[in-house]
Amino acid sequence: MTTDKRAPLWERLERPAPAPRQTLSAQRIASAAVTVADAEGLEAITMRRLATELGVAPMAPYRYVSGKDDLLELMVDHVYAGMRLPAGLGWRESLHALAVRTRELMLEHRWLAQLPPRTKLALTPSRMAVAEQALTALDGLGLDTDTMMGIFRGVDAYVHGAMSHDSAVDAFMSEQSLSTDDELRTELAPLMAWHMRTGHYPTYQHYLRTATRKDDRQWQFDLGLNCLLEGIAARLNI
Repeated sequence: MTTDKRAPLWERLERPAPAPRQTLSAQRIASAAVTVADAEGLEAITMRRLATELGVAPMAPYRYVSGKDDLLELMVDHVYAGMRLPAGLGWRESLHALAVRTRELMLEHRWLAQLPPRTKLALTPSRMAVAEQALTALDGLGLDTDTMMGIFRGVDAYVHGAMSHDSAVDAFMSEQSLSTDDELRTELAPLMAWHMRTGHYPTYQHYLRTATRKDDRQWQFDLGLNCLLEGIAARLNI
């Protein structure tokens, strides 16, 4: 496979290999990189490390990817490839299932919340397939295409926003060697106590004293998602 950096990654990968038997493939490269990132994080991903994991010469992966940006796109496409919605669902059930599956994917592959901007915006085939499924679920409801895309992006943004927050909390706990939510609260207690003593945040203080689901991320996610979908349904009468 030749590497023409002027052509998009996915166009290059569609070109036939020059020989009938190849040691490498795009899927094998992606799988190896995902395994490393799942275990050690994105910072562990280098082209040299990838070649070592694959047992090939250091330059061999460059037959498929021009560098780390291409590699990250391959990784993202690889993990999104299995995201398919059950047939026969209504629009709300479809978007709910898509949101829940995306969250599960981001919990399984924590590095998805830490991608650089270019990769976050990358139009990979599997990501395009996810968008197609969401738009198809909304098609036929009498909505214009701008509204359909706005709904999809709103739900997608909710999931990624929630997971970005959780990822930041987990990263902070790891940096501070904290293992439980109680330990996290203890770490933050002096600053929180100062804020509460100012008297400027009485409703927040009421929350701190009475809330029973502070650590239930699943419940918090489900509540926010259901409120969002109910709001969309009410706003658009669908």
